[in-house]
Amino acid sequence: MVEILKSTCHCGAVELALTVPDGLKNPRRCNCSICSRKGAVVASVKLENLEVVKGREFLTEYSFNTHTAKHYFCKVCGIYTHHRRRSDPSEYGVNIACIDGVLIEDYLDVECSDGRNAHPSDI
Repeated sequence: MVEILKSTCHCGAVELALTVPDGLKNPRRCNCSICSRKGAVVASVKLENLEVVKGREFLTEYSFNTHTAKHYFCKVCGIYTHHRRRSDPSEYGVNIACIDGVLIEDYLDVECSDGRNAHPSDI
């Protein structure tokens, strides 16, 4: 059974629908320059499995360095909702703390990858 998860920013201006045929895929943290500052645990969804249901006009984009990854934030409350991945541009990384019903404390032991010294796209 294919599951569709609702994901929202803090203020609710932005809402995403995430189609997750295999559940939350590849939960992870990263210590690269932006991820270490965001502190988010992310999971992956294919590009076609993320739909902006409402609030596209409230999303703002940030990119840096190679400008391959595109990071999206709510302009109203500032919450990072998702990003187009640099290491796999066919996927989005989604902030699992924004998903309805997800308890971030269930993901405290998620391993942190070393994006600071060895980003997968640079190897």
